[in-house]
Amino acid sequence: MEDLPDGMKDLYSQAKNMILSNEDIKIYSHNDCDGISSGAILSIILDRLGKDHEIEFISLDKLEDLEIKNKLTIFSDLGSGQPVEKNAKSDSEILILDHHPPLRDLYYKDTVDFKFLEINPMHFGINGTYYICGGGLCYYLAKEFGYKDLSWIGVLSAVGDMQNSHTGKMEGLNKLILQDAIDEGYVKKIGDLSLYGRETRPLFVALSYFSDVNLPITNSKNECIELLKKLDIERQDADGVFRKLSDLSHEEKSRLFSELVKMLSKEVPPKYVKHIPKLVYADSYEFLYEENHTSLRDASEFSTAMNACARNNEEMVALEILKGNRTDALDALELISREHRRYLALKIKDLDENNAITELDNLQYFNGNNIKSEVVGTITGMILSQGNWQKPIIGYTEISEENDDLKISLRCSRLLAYEGIHFGNIIREVAQSVGGNGGGHSVACGAYIPKEKKDEFINRFNEKLEGYL
Repeated sequence: MEDLPDGMKDLYSQAKNMILSNEDIKIYSHNDCDGISSGAILSIILDRLGKDHEIEFISLDKLEDLEIKNKLTIFSDLGSGQPVEKNAKSDSEILILDHHPPLRDLYYKDTVDFKFLEINPMHFGINGTYYICGGGLCYYLAKEFGYKDLSWIGVLSAVGDMQNSHTGKMEGLNKLILQDAIDEGYVKKIGDLSLYGRETRPLFVALSYFSDVNLPITNSKNECIELLKKLDIERQDADGVFRKLSDLSHEEKSRLFSELVKMLSKEVPPKYVKHIPKLVYADSYEFLYEENHTSLRDASEFSTAMNACARNNEEMVALEILKGNRTDALDALELISREHRRYLALKIKDLDENNAITELDNLQYFNGNNIKSEVVGTITGMILSQGNWQKPIIGYTEISEENDDLKISLRCSRLLAYEGIHFGNIIREVAQSVGGNGGGHSVACGAYIPKEKKDEFINRFNEKLEGYL
């Protein structure tokens, strides 16, 4: 805790006392990997203290009129940007652990007639986009109780929240959480190629999904096979099993790295060339207590599995896995992941067959009106490679059957973010200008807007990006 600013340390001490003095506790946490990780850490703390509690994973649009029923209500990975306290009673106690831009200042707690405590790094000048996320904030609460063994969940949450996307490494407080996880023997840090699926995907398949820049190998397994032949990298081991990225020798990875850098240098404008190495190479994190060649061994794949649960309203399965109750949860996770992949493949095929992407001067977009709002962001990222990588892509769909307003999701190549464009800030501004709200990361963000404002939103966004790209 000595790594934290003094004022922040004091807040954690108060939060600890808040928890110790309460028995009627409810946790609300965001329904994504960071939020599930945050909720898991809090739930484990309360379990170890012998405190009964409820936990609910929730989307941001459900927070506006949330009823405060419990004596102590904890919000993790959400709450700072929403008026969650407006239904508090005089005897309510509210604790917020969130890294998103806060509505309230540090001294708001002194202006209300109920007990209110908010721990947000931005109140202390700490970057909440790259330096710590919701799970990291909850880990520091666990550390206040002496539970350093939960540091690995803090690492998972940071990866799931793309906190390492700026440099390919953990920064700020995330770096210190990672060191705790390494020291505790839970995590191993490995410098590696930035290919998703390093533990489970055959290498030629992983290469075909490289989508930050459209290369000859993008979406072409045959081109990937030819590339591996050219580099004298065997596709299969002695037993005929397809090799994964984690199976390659250092020398093989070096050859592949050099070739990818060469290919990218031919495809990108000169201003992006300086960013190519960190597009291809970054730190990866292995969870040492998980089996090799499983989706839970690598942090990126583990975070995807957690998000698959969230996107299919199965957050409790993810929670059980994080809490170590895996007898039935792993089987459920496999079924969820399989159905999730099937659904994504089907929807991407539909978009491809219908040439769904419309390109404007500064962005591209598609109508995802038959896609579940929970997965429109995932699909938006996956079809980036079908469009123009030099422009962000937006997908939109109705929020639900009961709410026909639109959920907007944006994804872009990391190269645009490396040049300093923060689409999360831009989408918030444009969404608010049409009566909605939004935010998120530089490379992945979203918004909720009134349905009738869709064309105005897209046009304003396109105009707002003039001169950025």
